[in-house]
Formats: sequence, C-alpha cells, structure tokens
Amino acid sequence: MNDTEFHQLVDLQMTQIEEAIDNSEADIDYEVSGNVMTLEFENRSQIIINRQEPMHEIWLASKSGGYHFKFTNDDWVCSKTGAILFDLVKTECEKHAEESIDWQ
Repeated sequence: MNDTEFHQLVDLQMTQIEEAIDNSEADIDYEVSGNVMTLEFENRSQIIINRQEPMHEIWLASKSGGYHFKFTNDDWVCSKTGAILFDLVKTECEKHAEESIDWQ
C-alpha cells in the first residue's frame, strides 16, 4: 500500500466512525485536527484515534489501553487482539459513555 491508498482508507474509516456517532445520537463530541480524531464524552474522558503514516497504521488510545490497527483482509485489524477497529470504537464508546449506545 502506498501513502495515497493509506490516506484514502483511513479517511473512509474516519468518516464511517463520524457517521456512526452522528446516527447514534449519543452524547459524544468529536473533533478532527490533522491526523488525530478526539472523541470526548460527558464525563470528560477521551478516545484518541490517529493515523500513523510511517507504519500505515491507525492507533487508538482509550482507558482500556492502546491498540494498533493494520489494514488486512479489507478491514482495520488490531495487531494485538485481532479486533476490528470499527467494532472496538463502538465498544470503547459505550465504556466511556457508561451506557449502552444505539448504533444504527
């Protein structure tokens, strides 16, 4: 994968995360600044998602820990746990929001 392909895939994933948050109507604020997306919750906790261009990875940091994702088999897969990024974002958002979220 070259840098252009990497950025296209990351942009697509970030857009999917933003749309899922918007559609869920959960009380999650998000901001994208440069290579970093910050999700902030009512209790002031945060999830940080950022692109690591040199390694062609997406990194996620939350109160559960840090995760590194590589694009494998048409999805962003955690190198440590095998979790799918989009699924982990949903799980972590529910932990940080301290409630179940209706992901549509």
